[in-house]
Amino acid sequence: MNENRVIVAMSGGVDSSVAAALLVEQGYDVIGVTMKTWGFMEVGGAPKHESGCCSLDAIYDAKNVATKLGFPHYTVDFTKAFESAVIDNFVDEYLSGRTPNPCVVCNRKIKWEELLDKANSLDAKYVATGHYASIYHNEETDRFSVQTSSDAKKDQSYALWGLTQESLSRTLLPLGKFTKPEIRELAERFELKTANKPDSQEICFVADNNYERFLRERIPDVINNVEKGDLVYKGEKVGEHKGIPFYTVGQRKGLGIALGKPVYVSNIDHKTNVIELGDKEDLFEQYVYAEEVNYLAQRYFEENETVFGKIRYLDTASRAEMIKADESGFIVRFFEPKSAVSPGQSIVLYDENGLVLAGGVISKQEISN
Repeated sequence: MNENRVIVAMSGGVDSSVAAALLVEQGYDVIGVTMKTWGFMEVGGAPKHESGCCSLDAIYDAKNVATKLGFPHYTVDFTKAFESAVIDNFVDEYLSGRTPNPCVVCNRKIKWEELLDKANSLDAKYVATGHYASIYHNEETDRFSVQTSSDAKKDQSYALWGLTQESLSRTLLPLGKFTKPEIRELAERFELKTANKPDSQEICFVADNNYERFLRERIPDVINNVEKGDLVYKGEKVGEHKGIPFYTVGQRKGLGIALGKPVYVSNIDHKTNVIELGDKEDLFEQYVYAEEVNYLAQRYFEENETVFGKIRYLDTASRAEMIKADESGFIVRFFEPKSAVSPGQSIVLYDENGLVLAGGVISKQEISN
């Protein structure tokens, strides 16, 4: 395997373009790959977003950068794998009353597993992306992990907790020590076409950010037959919901009821088809249970060990203690309760220096003594 060859995942945006440019500058044998994972004809969405990720414009932009920097570029069709691993999971989670995190699934199953398979076929040791994070290797324990970015506002370590040790050992993340403004400056210095290209903000295959529209178009027969159910506040029925897939924990708007004060979705019970509403203070929880866990920087935790946890991408990592951890999951207790803990989202644990210790999928598991 060629230790100097790296496959760079190129979305056609400025971040992956600069990642490729930096690796070329560092002397790597770079091959650019743009992953075709979905199309607007299949997933719908606003036409104004058709120049975004996975569009022809994005592919052309990536190819333009590769030509400018003098390395080969290929477009690879991963649509079947993406549909099976990411889109189907996204739909199933909403149908189960959970809030999915497709970027985490995509990173683990597509951007790394599929890309590493492609790297193997091209005799490349490494894969690289434009994520804002760094890879950390502890030589004493021989374990790999993810380190937070120098740019706290752009840090993407939260979405990388699912990567295996094998994937991390073969990953290069060139942007970890840079801020977004510095990346823009580098793109200008490298004279890249993507230097001033706007960032994408939405989930890639729901370009209009309208999840209800996506579900209705994706599985119309299922959605059209979703059962309505009770909206319950303080033990009393106060209205009727239009179907569990259309609600998330913490939601305030679109509830279709008026109680004279703001109320929020506090719990979604898929088994009873009941959505519980509560006041803002009812959203706070101190204990969070995770399943489908992945341990990165360390395999084991001591009871009452201090960690710092995030329960969503834009959350602030805050102090917690480990209650229990094993191969099936872990339980942490936050010193300051977290608001709107949503099953299906990820909880990611860090140490005090921003190193990812572990991650998992939030569950509604009850705490057992």
